[in-house]
Amino acid sequence: MSNDPLLQPYKLKHLTLRNRIIVTSHEPAYPEDGMPKERYLAYTLERAKGGVAMTMTAGSAAVSKDSPPVFNNLLAYKDEIVPWIKQMTDAVHEEGAAIMIQLTHLGRRTRWDKGDWLPVVAPSHHREASHRAFPKKIEDWDIERIIKDFADAAERMKAGGMDGVELEAYGHLLEQFTSPLTNELDGPYGGSLDNRMRFCMDVLKAIRSRVGEDFILGVRYTADECLPGGTGKSEGLEISKRLKESGLIDYLNVIRGHIDTDAGLTDVIPIQGMANAPHLDFAGEIRAATNFPTFHAAKIPDVATARHAIASGKVDMIGMTRAHMTDPHIVRKIIEKREDEIRPCVGANYCLDRIYQGGAAYCIHNPATGRELTMPHLVAKAETRKKIVVVGAGPAGLEAARVAGERGHEVVVFEAASGPGGQIRLTARSPRRKEMMSIIDWRMAQCEKHGVGFQFNTWAEAETIEAENPDVVIIATGGVAHTDVLSKGNEFVVSSWDIISGDVKPGTNVLIYDDAGDHAALQAAEFLASAGAKVEIMTPDRSFSPEVMAMNLVPYMRSLQKLDVLFTVTYRLESVEKDGNQLIAHVGSDYGGVSKQRVVDQVVVNHGTIPLDDIYFELKPKSTNHGEISHDELITGQPQSVVRNAQGQFQLFRIGDAVSARNTHAAIYDALRLAKDI
Repeated sequence: MSNDPLLQPYKLKHLTLRNRIIVTSHEPAYPEDGMPKERYLAYTLERAKGGVAMTMTAGSAAVSKDSPPVFNNLLAYKDEIVPWIKQMTDAVHEEGAAIMIQLTHLGRRTRWDKGDWLPVVAPSHHREASHRAFPKKIEDWDIERIIKDFADAAERMKAGGMDGVELEAYGHLLEQFTSPLTNELDGPYGGSLDNRMRFCMDVLKAIRSRVGEDFILGVRYTADECLPGGTGKSEGLEISKRLKESGLIDYLNVIRGHIDTDAGLTDVIPIQGMANAPHLDFAGEIRAATNFPTFHAAKIPDVATARHAIASGKVDMIGMTRAHMTDPHIVRKIIEKREDEIRPCVGANYCLDRIYQGGAAYCIHNPATGRELTMPHLVAKAETRKKIVVVGAGPAGLEAARVAGERGHEVVVFEAASGPGGQIRLTARSPRRKEMMSIIDWRMAQCEKHGVGFQFNTWAEAETIEAENPDVVIIATGGVAHTDVLSKGNEFVVSSWDIISGDVKPGTNVLIYDDAGDHAALQAAEFLASAGAKVEIMTPDRSFSPEVMAMNLVPYMRSLQKLDVLFTVTYRLESVEKDGNQLIAHVGSDYGGVSKQRVVDQVVVNHGTIPLDDIYFELKPKSTNHGEISHDELITGQPQSVVRNAQGQFQLFRIGDAVSARNTHAAIYDALRLAKDI
């Protein structure tokens, strides 16, 4: 048996967990009609196949109709969920993993205009900033009903074969009762800590009476809200002890912080550029004080951090949830001593930010996650070996090369720059986003393993490519910054790339015109403001940086607000003219009737990219397919069979920003779903 702390089994009541790594509850937003159907099953099962000890699903499943999900959650209040749950639990158990589900009533952390349009309930009328609903102050009959709803839902989950249920307390209704900030009830459910905890205890008692003793029951809760007037550390410790002493639960899952604002949520679930494992020591304090099984997860992105968490005795089970969205086979690779092959989580948080914006969870650089029914995590060998030329070593080109190499093809990559990375190399110049380079580093290591050849400092001409006698040519040359967007004065502006790369010296009074809404504008603003410039970011959009999304926006705003950057929405930069050493920026609005000016010494335009596609169009007449991709074959996972020129020398495709400006995930997805069938 291995002496690796992570690979030691753990006995939780009657349940023996095969190692110390879990996937904590999260909602990837894959349900269909509130049910965990085939897509949800495939996603969950992949992590069980990968060796995780236990996967917890649904973050969180709703127990009541007046707890409507604000994104696509499981509906545990419906009887019809039981067979779907049974299908999933049976499949996970067959792979040797345990499975639990998280149940909740959202309380005020939802909206009244979702689901059945029922009033939101909470133990006060205080609105949560994130979801904006003003709640009804909960009544006695609501409390009775919801306690029963919790017990009913738990009974359904046991009938579906779950090993246990976890109650989601932090930020949700259970904690809204516990926290003095959100509980304004009179006794018996308000006032003293005894009274504020009564609702949680009543729920636990009701569940335990339904499911019996041979069913795991836990609580994920905050033991320190980190808010003035909220549940502090000392009271959180007392809550922890009372939960243990109740005899109703089998473990504690410890959180620190609050999630009622974007900033609070991001501190609880940190993203790239923020410290790893920021709350691990705190969880260890709870375990030491209670001597009770303790679980924890919060930015545990790598095996070394997870191993330390277990080896040091801080926790009994460690969650690597986002890390398993990036690579579902972490445990298998640990067992097989292939830790260096684990696809690294880079903390980009594309997964959670998409959920909170109403989309499905996708990993920024593993497009198979959430697409297990159509995309492979492990690429199969091709029946026939081909010669494949890839032009461009950015994320799209490297993914195409990796996948083609893994399929056994002979692959050569041409790159004009001295090293790989493309736009990611530029992005990673910001210290907070340096983790993005792991997307490139991992692919380079995989390409080396599969014998992919690289020719850097090589501008690939048509003759260069043809001399390789390729069967397939993939153009992944990316794009160039697009600044030619004004009616007049385009020659006076610079791009966000110019600023981030250091190719252009920062001005002292700068207008950034952001018509793309992505990271580049904010990165440029940080570089400029940190250099001492006065900075205004202007956008024609009605919301700020929509492509960056909520949690990624938090560290930018913390930085830029401290640097006194001005943010202006709903105004459009129309033209720029030079006036001596100054620039006059003429500003209008899509709403009409507005004409303003800004006098600055530098204008930065962020308007995405235009494809760098000359080589594609030069090669197009010489290809068998004239560059055409069959969308039907691409979507259904069939090899590309289009022939427009029977005398052509090779198939020709282009991917990523060489087609159109999108994002890193789209570029890598382009590459995977094309190359996996070559």
